[in-house]
Amino acid sequence: MKRREFITLLGGAAAWPLAARAQQPAMPVIGLLDQRPPELLADRLRAFRQGLKEAGLIEGQNAAIEYRWAEHQADRLPELAAELVRRQVAVIVATGALPTVLAAKAATTTIPIVFVIATDPVKLGLVASLARPGGNLTGINFLSGELTAKRLELLRELVPTATRVAVLVNPANTENNEREIEAIARGMGLQIRLLNASTVREINAAFATIASQRPDALFVGLDPFFNSRRTQLVHLATRHAIPASYPGREFAEAGGLMSYGANIDDAWRQAGSYAGRIVKGVKPADLPVVQSSKFELVFNVQTATMLGITVPPTLLATADEVIE
Repeated sequence: MKRREFITLLGGAAAWPLAARAQQPAMPVIGLLDQRPPELLADRLRAFRQGLKEAGLIEGQNAAIEYRWAEHQADRLPELAAELVRRQVAVIVATGALPTVLAAKAATTTIPIVFVIATDPVKLGLVASLARPGGNLTGINFLSGELTAKRLELLRELVPTATRVAVLVNPANTENNEREIEAIARGMGLQIRLLNASTVREINAAFATIASQRPDALFVGLDPFFNSRRTQLVHLATRHAIPASYPGREFAEAGGLMSYGANIDDAWRQAGSYAGRIVKGVKPADLPVVQSSKFELVFNVQTATMLGITVPPTLLATADEVIE
């Protein structure tokens, strides 16, 4: 064989692996949109990746994830959602609160969207029904109304003398239903005072009101911003010696008296599983909305002792965790 022919043959052989790689299908890309910064969501993201793994996808191996964080700036959500659409992701996972889901919904009618929200998605018009969502949206719902009633019942059982309850809500969160909270409280014979807070300064102002009016207990609403400010909220509640009920175990772990709520990590795991199934070819219209079935009751006994509260044995017996 002539030298020139040998070099030509060798060059062609060297190109074979490149050609083979070029023929491999492109790695699917999943978009994840949230209004918070990522450093607050380490446990959530771990659960999300576990859900993807259950569906056969591992980030960096056979799937990629494009993250978009609004960093508590809700006005950035529409553009961040539009970026994911331009990126032509296979599915958008919208978490955090309703504005995130609405931004994703407004950005596309064709790319599948998996949501994680507290409000009934049928009432919001996101899906046609829980069993048959229709359209390009499906996801996880964790029943905030039912949780509100249960949390107020638990708070009254923990502090049976309480009649006046301060309720802290974020007015920027359209998932809050103040009328529903008022109706539930009224039916239980409780008088409530709604306090609004959507910034650090407004949280401080709300507790200044609590200090002057001295309600018997505090009910903190379910809200991503409050979750990110849980250390501040728990610290202020302890400083003002007010018994408080919180919507998630992270608050009790930070020193909050009591928390009751859906297992949000599990909801993120389910969202990851749904995203993976959609990447594999399942249509969102064929995936019924999942209603969370895992709820956790957590007491911080150290905080109860500081407040002079004895947690009834019946409550301790039903708790999922007691922090000593």
